[in-house]
Amino acid sequence: MDEENKIATEVIACAIRVHRALGPGLLEKVYHECLFYELKKSGLSTHKEFMLPIRYDGIELESGLRIDLIVENKLIVELKAVDELNDVHLAQTLTYLKLSNCKLGLIINFNVALLKQGIKRIINTPVATPA
Repeated sequence: MDEENKIATEVIACAIRVHRALGPGLLEKVYHECLFYELKKSGLSTHKEFMLPIRYDGIELESGLRIDLIVENKLIVELKAVDELNDVHLAQTLTYLKLSNCKLGLIINFNVALLKQGIKRIINTPVATPA
C-alpha cells in the first residue's frame, strides 16, 4: 500500500494546483480535464474515463461503468463538483475499487473553499470469508 499512498500524495498535489488556479464553482468536466493534464505533466500514467467491465456469473458484460481517472493502474480517482459528498459517492468508489481489485481510491470534490475539505480516501479491505 506504500506505492498507492505515494501516488495518492502526488495526485492530491496536482489537484491542489488545479483548485488554486480555478477555485470552486465550475463543472466537474473542467476539473477532470485539468487534473488529467496535471497528472500527465507530472509523469504519472493516467487513463481518463476508464471503462470497467463487469464479471457476472462467469462472463464479462459490457458495463458502461466509467472510472473518472485511474493512475498508475493502482489508484482510482473519482471527481465531483457537488455541494457535499454523500454515502452514494463513497459506495460508488468502493464498488469501483472492488470490481477493479485496486486497494486505494480518492474522491476529490472541487466545489469546496479549501480542497483538503473535499478529499476522501477510500480503502478496499477484502472481507474475510468464513471457513
